[in-house]
Amino acid sequence: MHATPGPPATAVTTPRGWWWKALILGALLWLVTAAVTYWTLNTNLVPTVILLGSFLVPFCVVLYVLERSAGGIDTLRLLAAFFVGGIFGVLGASILESHLSPSWWMYVGVGAIEELVKILVFVVVGVAVIPKTGRSGALLGATVGAGFAAFESAGYAFNASLTRLGRIDLTALLETEAIRGLLTPVGHVLWTAILGAAIFRAATAAGRYRLTGQVVLAYVAVLLLHALWDSMSFIAGYLAIRITGGVHYVLAYGQLLPETADNVGRISTVIYVVGLAVISLVGVLLLRAWGRDDQQVRPSSGTVPSTR
Repeated sequence: MHATPGPPATAVTTPRGWWWKALILGALLWLVTAAVTYWTLNTNLVPTVILLGSFLVPFCVVLYVLERSAGGIDTLRLLAAFFVGGIFGVLGASILESHLSPSWWMYVGVGAIEELVKILVFVVVGVAVIPKTGRSGALLGATVGAGFAAFESAGYAFNASLTRLGRIDLTALLETEAIRGLLTPVGHVLWTAILGAAIFRAATAAGRYRLTGQVVLAYVAVLLLHALWDSMSFIAGYLAIRITGGVHYVLAYGQLLPETADNVGRISTVIYVVGLAVISLVGVLLLRAWGRDDQQVRPSSGTVPSTR
């Protein structure tokens, strides 16, 4: 008997564009849920608003990574990076940050702790990924950062919704989620992608991790970017007061004139936005430097390379 040949094998292709389609649909669902919550005053919908708003952009980051890592990193590993990175990241950061005392150096400590916790999860999840390239490290790092951002944003949204009177401030909740959602790609996602790319680029051909000067440099870079990002509101306020001049004399009498306050507020906002833009630009440039794959082509055995 002869075996009946099966159907010809077809190449597996990953659908493209699902990340932005999910982003648009999710944003519409979030707005509808918020509107219904406003209209009905049903507090049972608040967790839905928090979860949908906090996880929307990070989930779309995962879809974006899935579309670009076909054949490189399996889907289960990416999902594990997202959820494990998010849960263990916020738990580890919460435990370690509880020992920090308020000061200017607190921002450096927060950046050092959160980036360390995220990258430890990255190293564990990515140990079996072979070959390790800058591009695959950036994609896996972005996934870990997205998970951390999702769970952290949910916590911030919950805190923003609480008032001293025990009521729920839905407006503050939505504002917090909207701002953090817009900034997520150039925050935790970008920082962990930079460090992940540097770690994978430093790995050996067999996939073993190596602690090199480039890895240390990448860690210091993302630490500083993180610390500057978190402290930018205070830096902007301080610079705005210094630029306006004479504000400290008004403050000495226990009040700030309305026109002075408005002027300081406008300058502070401009400095804050420009500062975040510069930090994001520096991060993107670092990601381009460490996140590219090496294009070195080695001649095969028995082949004499051309001398022309």
